[in-house]
Amino acid sequence: MGEKDRLFTETHEWFSVEGDVATLGLTDYAQGELGDIVFVELPEAGRNLAAGDVLTTVESVKSVSELYAPIEGEIVEGNADLEDDPSLVNSDPYGKGWIAKLKLADGTDLSQFMNAEQYEAHIKG
Repeated sequence: MGEKDRLFTETHEWFSVEGDVATLGLTDYAQGELGDIVFVELPEAGRNLAAGDVLTTVESVKSVSELYAPIEGEIVEGNADLEDDPSLVNSDPYGKGWIAKLKLADGTDLSQFMNAEQYEAHIKG
């Protein structure tokens, strides 16, 4: 799945949906703004989140930032590869640098999110 198949938020998170599971991460723009990622707190599997809840925190050489859940769901997995190599968020934000997977809540409406073209226009703003 390429960047064109993803959905984006105004706060620079991306997600892709396969079945009832969404894979989430930081956009390339966001990781570039943060600088070198040095730590990602893995979200706890089994925790239920409402849209807008803090999913996890990401620490860069510049700051510590909260990553918000764009959708309601249950965390099913955190990317364990980030424990050993958090820089994957920088080097491959749309691939190996994903952060979490959420099982979508029933009836999740995805129509409010931007596609890749709309997101590009948003960041050029």
